[in-house]
Amino acid sequence: MSDVGACPKHMTFGPCGGVRDDASCEMWTQPCPFAERTGAVPWIDPPSGRPGGTTRPVSELGAAWAGGRAILTDLTLPPYDADAVAAMTRVLAGSCDAFLVGEHQHRPDFPPAVMTRLVRDAGGVPWVTLACRDRNRVVLEQELAGLALAGVDGVLCVTGDGRAPGVRPDVTQVFDLDGTRLAALAASFGHVVAVPESPEAFPRSVRAPRLVEKQRAGAHVAILNHVGRPATAAAFVASARDAGLEIPVIAAVAVYTDESSARGLQNFPGLSIDDERIAAVLAASDVRAAGIEAAVDEAVALLAIDGVVGVNLSGRGTSLGEMHGAEIKAEIGHRIREAT
Repeated sequence: MSDVGACPKHMTFGPCGGVRDDASCEMWTQPCPFAERTGAVPWIDPPSGRPGGTTRPVSELGAAWAGGRAILTDLTLPPYDADAVAAMTRVLAGSCDAFLVGEHQHRPDFPPAVMTRLVRDAGGVPWVTLACRDRNRVVLEQELAGLALAGVDGVLCVTGDGRAPGVRPDVTQVFDLDGTRLAALAASFGHVVAVPESPEAFPRSVRAPRLVEKQRAGAHVAILNHVGRPATAAAFVASARDAGLEIPVIAAVAVYTDESSARGLQNFPGLSIDDERIAAVLAASDVRAAGIEAAVDEAVALLAIDGVVGVNLSGRGTSLGEMHGAEIKAEIGHRIREAT
């Protein structure tokens, strides 16, 4: 087995989703130190963190996934713009069950607890991504405590993608914890915890058992990254179930209506998008309508998979700006509800 201490993200429970197909790391040209593993790193400890954490809140998104058709929508925003949070939350209202607030290596925004309060104040249900890249363990603990007070519905715990070359070279990348250990910490604080997995990221054979280890660490729901075809998601979920996965699964739907938004998804490490479908959408006379139709079709197919209880509308949607993207996702969400 490779020396896991060589991981630039200091991961214990790797590999992350940023391993390229040639086994190289997204942060450097060397091979991922976990790439040679034939099985997942086992979780053997109970969930860690402070004893006597807050009682786990009832999840509004959880109530939706209990019915087998939850819609979680990425909230793609201009940074540090409270008015935009309110406006886009209103645009998306009624089209989804909750909003997923991301954490981006190239575009920081308000702290997670502040974002939670802004979404709540606008009438939305916030699920917040918490990454280990920019916060040491103490600050992660502070955020988890603040998120509980701010009214977060759930926390997506990720290691975090590495900062691209030339992006804020003056800023340290921390990685005190990885996503699995953060999930355990978040569960100990009483949060409803989501964890990601990338079924088509290399090495593929460890992805399903790795998700089971995240479940053992305290995760309550899995959010899958983009796969090329629904059949791939179905095979992955079946494999994870065979390995012992019991938590529900939410699958990503690719949202794009022009070449720029499609390429943004294609170029991200660990993601797989159907190239034939992209080509068909971009060749359509009405690319916006074709992109919306493709997303609805993908969502309906994913929701038909045994074990998939919801979809995550993911991607910028368009290069025309965040508000246009919100309008596109709102239309997709409404149409999914009509179709299912």
